[in-house]
Amino acid sequence: MKERLLEIFSRLYEKFGPQHWWPAETVDEIVIGAVLTQNTAWKNVEKALENLRNNGLLELKKLSETNVETIKELIKPAGFFNQKAIYLKNISDFFVKSGGLKELSHLDTKTLRQKLLNVKGIGKETADSILLYAFKRPIFVVDAYTRRLIERHKLCDCSSYDEVQKLFMENLPLDEKLFNEYHALIVKLAKEFCSKKPICNGCPLEGV
Repeated sequence: MKERLLEIFSRLYEKFGPQHWWPAETVDEIVIGAVLTQNTAWKNVEKALENLRNNGLLELKKLSETNVETIKELIKPAGFFNQKAIYLKNISDFFVKSGGLKELSHLDTKTLRQKLLNVKGIGKETADSILLYAFKRPIFVVDAYTRRLIERHKLCDCSSYDEVQKLFMENLPLDEKLFNEYHALIVKLAKEFCSKKPICNGCPLEGV
């Protein structure tokens, strides 16, 4: 399995090249984006991020000090704005009360992950995105595209988030940069070839 997973990565990297993901200028923007991207396309997240940026609210501390109604209006393009505004307040409050990135960085990955999961609105995918992209921890993010890859290439009979994550983390080097690039390449594959209606002709993973 290790060889197969590395072959998939190699083919994707050769086809698409480095993805430079996560597209953000600050850690705060990564955290905010991770919440906004729940159940929505990234292009819609970008509109919401731009609204926050234009209003000087692309910082966790400032979001923590802003009322929910204001946040709702600004993040409407990202969808589910009533819920996400509350989730953004929750994660912002958590970071501020915890001493921010600097203090949280002292925690081991398991402890930090559990603290993130204890924040209402932060599920496993969002928590792991924050861990990988904001805290540079070697943890594999599992999303719908990852599950699609697993299913179509019959990599395992996994179904749960934890099982799919375990498949990657037990068969690949625990390398933050590798996990970062791998996840981004899977997303790229899903957009270019492995959509709901797959384009198998010309797919870089033909025969894998």
